Amino acid sequence: MHGNKQHLQKDFFLYNASKARSKTYINMREVSQRFRLPPSEYVIVPSTYEPHQEGEFILRVFSEKRNLSEEVENTISVDRPVPWPGNTDYESEEQQQFRSIFKQIAGDDMEICADELKNVLNTVVNKHKDLKTQGFTLESCRSMIALMDTDGSGRLNLQEFHHLWKKIKTWQKIFKHYDTDQSGTINSYEMRNAVNDAGFHLNSQLYDIITMRYADKRMNIDFDSFICCFVRLEGMFRAFNAFDKDGDGIIKLNVLEWLQLTMYA
Repeated sequence: MHGNKQHLQKDFFLYNASKARSKTYINMREVSQRFRLPPSEYVIVPSTYEPHQEGEFILRVFSEKRNLSEEVENTISVDRPVPWPGNTDYESEEQQQFRSIFKQIAGDDMEICADELKNVLNTVVNKHKDLKTQGFTLESCRSMIALMDTDGSGRLNLQEFHHLWKKIKTWQKIFKHYDTDQSGTINSYEMRNAVNDAGFHLNSQLYDIITMRYADKRMNIDFDSFICCFVRLEGMFRAFNAFDKDGDGIIKLNVLEWLQLTMYA
């Protein structure tokens, strides 16, 4: 590798062959090897014998001359959201269906609560047989309302609902892109790349937390868990940025502000 200080994506390993590796990939507590390599920049990748397992390790590198090493890690950040496009005269059949469902459920006040949002989303998602999901929970829908409720009413009007649906459609495209085997789920490694594609740049510790929180026992993530993860990430970043007045990435909170931050997300 040369000058890359970020987490290396899957494509890097597909198009760059390893310069050296242990002769036998074996389940041993200690593996050592001696290599002769020209001066350059290298990335060393330790791993456990079985996938999705964690283990403590010590990596010792002996070199004949002075060398510099550091952990490759991403800077935690989020991309600025793309402005919502203006309304167009053309609506797809699915958009017309959503508008119709919204009007039916919202009633005279033209706003929907968490229960109503749950019914709307699950009605549509259930028609997508290629998505493995048990349906959105009430708590998930409350988080979505907290994310999109710009007027603080605790409910979504048609415009707020439209923005939420645009986000879900964007995230759905990312999900389907990484669901290459069309199983209706993505694995934890694909989730790392999917999170990055959605504009959330995290470190390894946070990716591990996401896997622990949202993956099943086979380390797969279904669609509703996938969406809930993105809703929570966006809500946490938005809440943090609201407190980070000077934009230095550091905030100081009292108990009330901390509770507001966590409850908002």
